[in-house]
Amino acid sequence: MASQTQSARKASAAKASEREADRKRTILRAAVEVFSRKGYHGCRIADVAREAGVAYGLVYHYFKNKDELLESVFHSGWKGFLFRVTAALEHEGSLESKIRAIVTTAFDAYRRDHRAVKVLILEVGRSPAGGAVNRGSAFGEVIQLAAVMFREAQERGELDPGLDPLLLSTMLFGAIEMGLTAFVLGLLDRRDEVVLARSARQVAETFLRGALQAKVSALSPPEEAQPWTQEKSATKSRVARRD
Repeated sequence: MASQTQSARKASAAKASEREADRKRTILRAAVEVFSRKGYHGCRIADVAREAGVAYGLVYHYFKNKDELLESVFHSGWKGFLFRVTAALEHEGSLESKIRAIVTTAFDAYRRDHRAVKVLILEVGRSPAGGAVNRGSAFGEVIQLAAVMFREAQERGELDPGLDPLLLSTMLFGAIEMGLTAFVLGLLDRRDEVVLARSARQVAETFLRGALQAKVSALSPPEEAQPWTQEKSATKSRVARRD
């Protein structure tokens, strides 16, 4: 009898926990919708509650303020994206195939949930409101992961050893972000599957043709032949002559 009562309590607790998780997911999804439509500054907790179909106070039960809500929206979406990018990085194959897989993963994430990606780019990546999120830690993690991919490609002889893997990684994700921004801002039609697929290919091709053909001598001075360096040298010469 005691064991049956204990089992019933466990089952009841499990159901209650699942209800809590469902409510929280509903609120997070509503927050994505509202942040996407109104932006961080235009969004109110009351708007999120209305979108989620829950009482105003219930949002505060899970999130103490709007900053924490934005942070939770970011992390819930970022975890899934990071998992898929990691899978692409671990994929057996050439550097070229891995880069194509990463770009495809990012554009596919936008195709499946364009509002979440819009919030990630505009409200977290570029807005001061995104200060609620530890952006350096979040974005730094994926950049470091991709940098390992570039180092390994250099060791295999696929990539010029003079190129900086961390800079390449940052440039790759910068290219992806700017490619998606064209859709986020409405410059390209996100509803057109052909345009979306072609854009992913273009981002990958543009980056690849630059990275794979670039040659940077690891022994050359970092300031070699830079316009600002030449200008600095000319200034020093003029000063020396006057002295």
